[in-house]
Amino acid sequence: MSDETARRWRLVLGRYADGRLPADQVLGGQDSLLEETLGYLFDREYTQRGDRLAGRGSGGTLDPTALTAITWLARARELFPASTVERLQAQAIERYGLTDLLADEDTARTLDPSPQLATALLSVRGTLDAQLEAGMRTVIARVVDEIVQQLRPRFTAARSGRRNRFRRSPHAVAQNLDWRRTIGANLRHYDTSSGTLVIDRPWFVSRTRRHVPWDVVLCVDQSGSMAASVLYSAVCASILAGLPGVTVRLVLFDTSVVDMSHLAADPVTLLMRAQLGGGTDIAGAMRYCETLVTAPARTVVVLVSDFEEGGSVSSLLRTVTRLRTAGVRLLGLAALDEDARPVYDARVAGLLADRGMEIAALTPDRFAEWLSDVMP
Repeated sequence: MSDETARRWRLVLGRYADGRLPADQVLGGQDSLLEETLGYLFDREYTQRGDRLAGRGSGGTLDPTALTAITWLARARELFPASTVERLQAQAIERYGLTDLLADEDTARTLDPSPQLATALLSVRGTLDAQLEAGMRTVIARVVDEIVQQLRPRFTAARSGRRNRFRRSPHAVAQNLDWRRTIGANLRHYDTSSGTLVIDRPWFVSRTRRHVPWDVVLCVDQSGSMAASVLYSAVCASILAGLPGVTVRLVLFDTSVVDMSHLAADPVTLLMRAQLGGGTDIAGAMRYCETLVTAPARTVVVLVSDFEEGGSVSSLLRTVTRLRTAGVRLLGLAALDEDARPVYDARVAGLLADRGMEIAALTPDRFAEWLSDVMP
């Protein structure tokens, strides 16, 4: 076994490599810190399985009890890239219950706000006491704010109207840039020696604003597997609620239905009240959403679910058929998150598609584009 191979195995196995690798394979410097940092988190896996070795110190290494959650986080940031730290944070809370990271709001503010971390927090929220929930709210608020800043322009564009290429606009917005006219108006600035076109006078077009009101009903499955979709559904609802001409109704469900429409504009409070887990009665939720429809031709009902129906599939199909016959636009999202890689019941999804519901897994920006197409 080469020294590099032995080194890698030592980092993977941690203290479990003692006596199993060449005697001269002793980690030092940064490798030692890597082992200690990884061991602080992943030795808990073995402790959970009843392996006592995970709880013992060894030689010159730093026993896990000597690290605190806060110093572990600081060290992880020094040793790993940001994307790795985000995954470690999420696993620390969701898999290993390392809730000390939330005990102090000042410490909670130092956590890297990522959707993965927010999803992990939502998954364990029911086990947290009041003090830890305060730290959780701090983190959720930062994550939500970052996502809103990223997504709001997409949804705003979806409701800003169609481009009018015959009318110029003084507003220099990238999405309104008319490339053809811009290039034509600046050809005289073409530099033949460098092959570069210098844009001296960009041309922006105006948009014809839409005034037709639309109702958007978001029906969101809050079973445990849908945590990421619940997060993004809440954010999308808050953005839609702030758009002109759009009325948002937001419904969360498991085996019961909770109308959270009054919190559609407050995604942080909504997420703090969500109860992830439990069964799934999609049919009951869709029947409730049917009662919210007052203008079918101007209503979009979006079902966000893994389609693992615990209720009556036949009742669900009848409700969907009635809604589609009435003229409601229907979208079934097996996932609404940044990955759009769902695990769902393909049979039920196929039955819904046969009744006129579009089935997809979308990222939030693609969802904004879909809404733009169906809400002219």
